[in-house]
Amino acid sequence: MRLTLRESFQILPGVKLNINRKSWSVTFDSRNGGPNYTRSSTGTRTTSMDLPGPFGYRHTSRRGRRTRRRED
Repeated sequence: MRLTLRESFQILPGVKLNINRKSWSVTFDSRNGGPNYTRSSTGTRTTSMDLPGPFGYRHTSRRGRRTRRRED
C-alpha cells in the first residue's frame, strides 16, 4: 500500500497552504460564495466555484515550462 503525504495549513483567514510530497500550493478562498483561486508550485492555476445544487465549476490552466530561443 502506498503512503501519501498531504497537509493543509490555514495561514490567514481565507488563505491556505497545501503541501504534498511533490509540490505545494496556496489557495485563496472566497468567503461570500465567489470563486476560489489556487496557485501551485508546478505552475498550475485553478479557479473553482460551487454552484447551486450538485453543480460546480473548475477551470485549470498550466503555465508553459519550455521557452523557445531563437538563435541567429
